[in-house]
Amino acid sequence: MATKSRTTKPASRAAAKSAALKTGKSSKATAKAVTRTSAKPLAKTPAKPGRAAAPSARKALASKGRPAPAPRRRKQKVAISHHREEDFKADGLRAYAHYRDLGIADATHGLARAHVIRMLPPCNPQEVSKLHTHAVDFQMVYVLKGWVKSYLEGVGETLMQEGSCWTQPPKIRHMILDYSDDVELLEVILPADFKTVELST
Repeated sequence: MATKSRTTKPASRAAAKSAALKTGKSSKATAKAVTRTSAKPLAKTPAKPGRAAAPSARKALASKGRPAPAPRRRKQKVAISHHREEDFKADGLRAYAHYRDLGIADATHGLARAHVIRMLPPCNPQEVSKLHTHAVDFQMVYVLKGWVKSYLEGVGETLMQEGSCWTQPPKIRHMILDYSDDVELLEVILPADFKTVELST
């Protein structure tokens, strides 16, 4: 019995020591695995369903403050116009003038209009001297021949002679006061079609 007891005790101690060593190794391995897992970047962790839409929501809010992109314009064409008396027609804005269209409206698909205006003599102030405005983006007039006297809001009465040029800002109040029998004007307007409002005062 004594001999058996001595043989069993050392074996038990060895088994216990071996088990303790294995446990220690597994603990260290577990600790290393935990360290590796915790060291991984958080970006790779799957996001919660509610947070996935946050970046796109921010983009949507930012886009609301930006101006809408300008619409693409149709390709313009070349417009060539040579002087012909038969091109002066009574088909413009005023009954007291003939207009020679230069083909700009068609070539630019309505972006702009350019025409030569020939006022019909004699000038009748009761017909022409009416205060009005144009809803335009741009308007320019150049005197080719003769002269024209006009009134422009904020400027007053001005005599425009051959070679004179002026612009009329959008919706500025203006009117023609008088013109020579041979007056011809070059007018450029954006857009080609616009609204004119005659004012009582």
